[in-house]
Amino acid sequence: MKKKNYSQQEKLKILKECEEKGMKPILEKYGIYPTTYYYWKRKYYVSGESGLSHGNNKASQGRIKELEKELRVYKEMLAERELEIRLKDELLKKKYPQTKK
Repeated sequence: MKKKNYSQQEKLKILKECEEKGMKPILEKYGIYPTTYYYWKRKYYVSGESGLSHGNNKASQGRIKELEKELRVYKEMLAERELEIRLKDELLKKKYPQTKK
C-alpha cells in the first residue's frame, strides 16, 4: 500500500464512516491498515479532534504527562487533607461525646 498522509478532517471522516458502514470495507476503500485505524480511534477518544492532527504528538504529549503528574500531586494533597479532617472529627467525638454534628 502506498503511504498517504491524511488530514485531520479526512481521518475524522474515515472514523465516522467506519462507525456507520463497518470497519473492513471502509479501510479497504481507503487502503488503511486496521492498526492505523485503531491508533486514530484511540487518539480521537483521548484527545478529541485535535488528537488527529499531525502537530500535537510529542509536544502535547509531554504537556499532558506534566499535567497528569500535577493532578496526581493535587489528589494526594486532597486525600491527606481529608484524612486530617476525619482524624480531627474522631478526636473531637472522643473528647466531647455529647455533642452532635
